[in-house]
Amino acid sequence: MFGITDFQRAFNLLSGKLVRWMQALILMLPNLLIAVVILTVTYFVARLARRFIVRFLPRVSTSVTLNNLVATIAHVGVLLIGIFFTLEVLSLDKTVTSLLAGVGIIGLALGFAFQDIAANFISGIIIAIQRPFTVGDVIQTESYFGTIESINLRTLDLRQVTGELVRVPNRKVFESSVINFTVTTQRRVDVECGVTYDANLEQVREVVLDCMRDFPNMLAHRPLEVMFTEFGESSINFTLRFWIPYRQQVDYVGSKSEAIMRIKRAFDHAGITIPFPIRTLDISPELLEQVSRNLTRAQAPPKPSAQPHQAE
Repeated sequence: MFGITDFQRAFNLLSGKLVRWMQALILMLPNLLIAVVILTVTYFVARLARRFIVRFLPRVSTSVTLNNLVATIAHVGVLLIGIFFTLEVLSLDKTVTSLLAGVGIIGLALGFAFQDIAANFISGIIIAIQRPFTVGDVIQTESYFGTIESINLRTLDLRQVTGELVRVPNRKVFESSVINFTVTTQRRVDVECGVTYDANLEQVREVVLDCMRDFPNMLAHRPLEVMFTEFGESSINFTLRFWIPYRQQVDYVGSKSEAIMRIKRAFDHAGITIPFPIRTLDISPELLEQVSRNLTRAQAPPKPSAQPHQAE
C-alpha cells in the first residue's frame, strides 16, 4: 500500500528537484539574458549582411543566381555563428561539439550521395565567377551548338540553331572544350570551290575578287583572300576567305550563302566551269567484246518463223 510516509518522501524528492532547478535557473538568468541579446543582435546582423551583399554584388557580378546564393550563405553563416556563441554562453559545450560532428557526418554522407549534383553546383559557381561566356553568346561544346539562354547553378540552357532547348550539366561544360564564337564579335567565312584543269587560275582569282568588291557587312580591314588549295580528282580547288561582324549564326550562314551565289553568277558570266565529279571506268577487252555481242544480238531483227504447209 502507498502510505503517507511514501507520499511525503516522493513529495520531498519532487520539491527538492524543483528547488534545485529554480536555483540553477536563477543562476543562469544572466547567461540567458546574454544569450537572448546575442540571438537578437545576430538576427539583425544577418539581415544587414544579406541586404549589403544583395546591393553590393551586382556591381561585380551579373549572375543573379550567384548573388542570391552568396547572400543566403552569408545570412545562414552569421546565424550559425550567433547560435554557437549562444550555446557557449549557456555552457552547452558538448552540444556544440555534437552539432559540429553531426554536420560533418551529414555533409560527408550527402557528398557521396549527391556527388554529381555537387559537381554541377560547384562548376556552376566557378562558371559564374570566371564568366567565360554570358547569356546571348553563341558557343559550341563537344556535343551541342547554339545560343545561351540562361546560366544556372546546376545547368546551362542552350538553344540550338534548329530550335531545340538543351539543358547541359555545368560539369560537362566546365570539363570539356568550349568554342565561344561571340567573344571576338568577328568571324571568318570560308567558301570552298573548284574549277576545271584548263581554267586560267589568274582569271579565276580576279573574277572571285571582283565579285566580292561590294559585299555587304564584310570587314574592310581584314584581307579578302583566294587561296588555291589542292589538285582534286576532277578540279583545281580553291578557298575564298573573308571576315564579317558576328553576333548570331544567321550572320555567318547568310554571308556564306551570298558569297556562293555571287561566285556562281560571276563564273557563268566569265565562262568559267565548275566541273562535275568525273569517274573513269577501265573495262577489259574480253568484257567489252562480250558486251558488244550481247548488244548486237539484242538489236538484231527476229528471224521469221516457218509457216506450216496447208493441204489443198
